Amino acid sequence: MNAAPLIEARGLQVFYGESHILHGVDFKVGAGETVGLLGRNGMGKTTLLRSLLGLTPPRQGHVRIRGNDMTGAKPHLVARQGIAFVPEGRGIFPNLSVKEHLLLAARPAPGRTAWDLKRVLETFPRLKHRLDLSGSLLSGGEQQMLTIGRALMTNPDLIILDEATEGLSPLLAKEIWFILRTLRQSGIACVVVDKNFAAMSALADRCVVLVKGRVVLEGGAAGLKKKRATLHRYLGV
Repeated sequence: MNAAPLIEARGLQVFYGESHILHGVDFKVGAGETVGLLGRNGMGKTTLLRSLLGLTPPRQGHVRIRGNDMTGAKPHLVARQGIAFVPEGRGIFPNLSVKEHLLLAARPAPGRTAWDLKRVLETFPRLKHRLDLSGSLLSGGEQQMLTIGRALMTNPDLIILDEATEGLSPLLAKEIWFILRTLRQSGIACVVVDKNFAAMSALADRCVVLVKGRVVLEGGAAGLKKKRATLHRYLGV
């Protein structure tokens, strides 16, 4: 018997007031899998993530984690299932230092090699020299590293990143993509939202494209590269 997906959404119908945002969306991520979530602005990507995390419960449909129904569960209960979130805008607390951000999120990982402060700082050496600095004083790229590091301190099975490299210089964006490859190699599952299809296709096992709240394209990254006309239609690439 095949194991249940790490996280799975089936038939999500999501509204903001009377605005119908997601129209019967199916989405899943297997253990250790990296999935790219693509689409132009306003296509429902963030709403899908919020639904998976319990922040915007669906009006219809189901969310399951390891086969267990978590539809409408509070976000902290979703997080306790090993799901970590790196939000668009990064969610940095201006009154906390870099070290406090990291230690605040620390969660033990019995029975496996833990993501502790030492390991996170080895992965993000830029942060090692800024531990006592307020998180709000970091550059945009450093804040993204801090937010990913904070997520790793929870020792998750899945990290969800919304707009992973938005607003970053090409050099810092390159560092983030390198870090995401490191996470993939470590066995952590990832859902990554980003506009850079070339970088995404080099990282992801699968890509899913949303248009107006519907999945219009899904498949292995290598196969999607061959559908240039379709990608241009939906993504402008």
